[in-house]
Amino acid sequence: MGVSSAFERVVHAATTVPRLYSAALAAGVGPAGAVQVLRISEAALRKSTAHGSGVPGRTNALRHFIWQAMLTARFDRSVAASIARAQEQGTPTRHDSRIDDHNNAVGQDHGEQDPTLASGSIAAAVERLAAVGLAKWESDELTWVKPH
Repeated sequence: MGVSSAFERVVHAATTVPRLYSAALAAGVGPAGAVQVLRISEAALRKSTAHGSGVPGRTNALRHFIWQAMLTARFDRSVAASIARAQEQGTPTRHDSRIDDHNNAVGQDHGEQDPTLASGSIAAAVERLAAVGLAKWESDELTWVKPH
């Protein structure tokens, strides 16, 4: 990886929170909704890291699945998709974004089909989604560079 590519990855990672907050506001969820988007994003990151480590690509696939399922259930698919597009904007790796787009869509589909995610504790919902996401990973419904 060249210096320019490494720098682009650092910048992209460092601007995640303001980019997500701004995207949530632009999607029309208001300041309280934007804070909820950040809470969901943080919970998805924590849970996917806990359940996904040790297998290449699994943490990222779980994170996108959980994140988009929750955002879709708590807001709607158009809000979730808008925030996902903003998150991918400026990513230095287009191939990774295509994979993320796929896993986001799987999460959005699940978020539309699971009404239990729409209310209650974010932590409890994310815990349930981790189990669903792991099953989807094992069945190759969630993806990485190649089937696992």
